[in-house]
Amino acid sequence: MMRLHHHPLCPFSRKIRLALREKGLSAELVEVEPWKREGEIVELNHAAEVPVLVDEDLVICDSRAIADHLEEAYPDTSLLGSSLEQRAETRRLCGWFDVKFCREVTDLLFGEKLLKRLRRVGTPNSEAMRAGSANIRGHLAYVSHLYQQRRWLAGDDLSLADLTAAAHFSVLDYLGDVPWKDFAPARDWYAKIKSRPSFRPLLMDRIVALRPAAHYDDLDF
Repeated sequence: MMRLHHHPLCPFSRKIRLALREKGLSAELVEVEPWKREGEIVELNHAAEVPVLVDEDLVICDSRAIADHLEEAYPDTSLLGSSLEQRAETRRLCGWFDVKFCREVTDLLFGEKLLKRLRRVGTPNSEAMRAGSANIRGHLAYVSHLYQQRRWLAGDDLSLADLTAAAHFSVLDYLGDVPWKDFAPARDWYAKIKSRPSFRPLLMDRIVALRPAAHYDDLDF
């Protein structure tokens, strides 16, 4: 069986957990706190970052490399899409959320409000959090625009783009930092992906001493 070294509220880890389940693959989940730079995670990945997937003799680091590996090694269920157009759009949107959204929103909200607390490296930067709260609204408007044009974000089929976006939004939703009520189409998209069986284990994740927002695991939020 594969092993996935992860942190429960790491969006990149969550993306791979979703991808594994959508592809019908099993993996042992090994929870780690990578910032402590302790144990096997340092041996597997010198950067001491998650996720790390161990598939037999292969050790794959970085969520993009892991996603590529899963597509190549287990192609029966593709998460990129059936057409060249959708596959290109899926890759573009994965980059959008893993780079642009992460820089403009995830790092400024999750990074400041939770990651600093877990790592014990100082107090949250209020200016950064205000910027993240402002930036997320533009991204929600973009998700709403995409979903009004398509059945899923990258096209007619669920894809890695949806899983990547949902992984980032989900950690922010844990903190109650997503203004869903102001962006109904984005909320409808998230409700649809949130109700999938692959998503349910994420809704069970908890961080000690920090309860999630009241609606976090409510499918009818």
